[in-house]
Amino acid sequence: MLVKESTKGSSSPPWLLRYMSCLPFSSSSSKSSNPSVSEKDQEKLQRKPGGWKAMPYVLGNETFERLATVGLLANFMVYMTTFYHLDQVHATNIINIWSGTTGLAPLVGAFLSDAWWGRFKTLAFASIASFVGMVSLTLTAVIPSLHPPHCTKQELVKGQCVGPTTPQLAFLFMSLGWISVASGGIRPCSIPFGVDQFDATTEKGRRDINSFFNWYYTTFTVVILVAITLIVYIQDSVSWGIGLGIPTGLMLCSIILFFLGNKIYIHVLPEGSVFTGIAQVFIAAYRKRHVKVPNYQRDSGVAELVEGELYDPPLKGTTMFSKLPHTPHFSALDKAAVVLEGELDIDGEPKNKWRLCSVQQVEEVKCLLRVAPIWASGIICFVTMSQQGTFTISQAQKMDRHLGPKFQIPPGSLGVISMTTIGIWIPLYDRVIVPRLRKLTKHEEGITLLQRMGIGIFFSILSMVVAGIVENRRRVSASLHASADGVAPMHVTWLAPQLIFMGLAEGFNFIGQIEFYYKQFPEHMKSVANALPSCSWAGASYLSSVIVSIVHKFSGGHGRPDWLSNNINVGRVDYFYCLIAGLGILNFIYFLVCSTRYHYKGVPNVHNDTSENDVELKGIKHVDI
Repeated sequence: MLVKESTKGSSSPPWLLRYMSCLPFSSSSSKSSNPSVSEKDQEKLQRKPGGWKAMPYVLGNETFERLATVGLLANFMVYMTTFYHLDQVHATNIINIWSGTTGLAPLVGAFLSDAWWGRFKTLAFASIASFVGMVSLTLTAVIPSLHPPHCTKQELVKGQCVGPTTPQLAFLFMSLGWISVASGGIRPCSIPFGVDQFDATTEKGRRDINSFFNWYYTTFTVVILVAITLIVYIQDSVSWGIGLGIPTGLMLCSIILFFLGNKIYIHVLPEGSVFTGIAQVFIAAYRKRHVKVPNYQRDSGVAELVEGELYDPPLKGTTMFSKLPHTPHFSALDKAAVVLEGELDIDGEPKNKWRLCSVQQVEEVKCLLRVAPIWASGIICFVTMSQQGTFTISQAQKMDRHLGPKFQIPPGSLGVISMTTIGIWIPLYDRVIVPRLRKLTKHEEGITLLQRMGIGIFFSILSMVVAGIVENRRRVSASLHASADGVAPMHVTWLAPQLIFMGLAEGFNFIGQIEFYYKQFPEHMKSVANALPSCSWAGASYLSSVIVSIVHKFSGGHGRPDWLSNNINVGRVDYFYCLIAGLGILNFIYFLVCSTRYHYKGVPNVHNDTSENDVELKGIKHVDI
């Protein structure tokens, strides 16, 4: 196996951070020589990286995995309700729980990759898992014994279809589990593994890395467009077996390609996970919970430390990292850095890193804790966006979807509206609006990232208000003029406004979160920063499932159906949308309180105006929303 020292000497393009940092990358800080590597492997360190020769294999693997996952998620609500005959509440909960699990899985994959397996082995295992999951899922559509019996349109409208058996659901859940495992391995490793193939210590290597990012995002965009249009159309109008079988076959091709490139790849050895350092701080602080923290006035480390002082050595091994100043916040964690008798060896290094941590480690964890309240506000905001894959699909199924006399828009393809909104809005915002705002506010980015996130929360509330109004009108239209299958004479384009607002909410809040975390976390914790938006999506999916279950259980009564009745025409999904809008308003107030109290990275106390480490603020003490 070829080993290469991985360094990142160039920063990623801003647009890549906005669009792609939602993937929880593996930690890839500068690495020092590994003494455990054999002399033969050390000689291989000088060999030329795989470069562009490896890209067809790397990009092909990621592309087909995305095609399978996105193509399934975009139309999964239809599959659950029309093919498996599940009621919309049950189907929604399955989608939300699976989406949440898939969103958290990359954290596990990143840890395994960084700590033990390395990126190649993680990608290899995840690719095989993806293929197994897609084959299993395709079989649920092809083999009659793995899905409920066929149901006519009349039986479907009357709710007389036979639902799935327990073994059939178990096989379906197993298939989804394998796909979640695959996402957990591929998403955190694909981009870092691609970057590993270039030599970042040379100018040409850095240029190649930027080009790789361009190609990566291009293929990412094309995959989404193909998945939510062509693949969804085949699933909806031709055959579920073919619609699922095509990405399954492509996934097999990607695995073959991936292993064919094995002799070309650069393999980076696993060197430990950042999550280990976070755990060390909490455990060391707990072990020293009765220790008194001394007054700390030093600006940097000293040659010798005595008992009772904080362990604050200068950074070693790299010039990339910026040293964080000591802050008074979360002072209980400072106990992890208090030096006790016998904790340092003769070289001044900790004998046990689970008992003594550096001030730098402690301040890195404090960055995580300071960001946590802001991160929590994104969960309810994303609950709004998650509805476009569930109840928005249910609305579309009961609306006129014709474009011309024969063609019907697949419900799962409506996501292209919010995606197009983001694609148009982002360059318009960056190139037109920001320069004008910059002149007014004198702020480098026009408005602060927290202000941008707050605007996104506002748009998420607005999208639910509009969705409730549209659903109320659709429901009235259906009750007055509905056809035999319950379809209202109201065109599906009425759903465009709420989807546009969802796209704007994502363009402001989600992308704003990515940039905010990237700037507020130290270099050593960029993998955590990149993982947080994905965790927000996961939290939103789980929370959405809880809300749906509560509403389904406690709404309705006294002879009236619940709000989320399987027959959307007699339910009150408009009330459900208003409920989420109400939660969004409370969340917006919470966000205002948290943002005005937020203290930025690199600011040692609340009286300092700015810091050279703070990219977000320039001469501003706090953020004004």
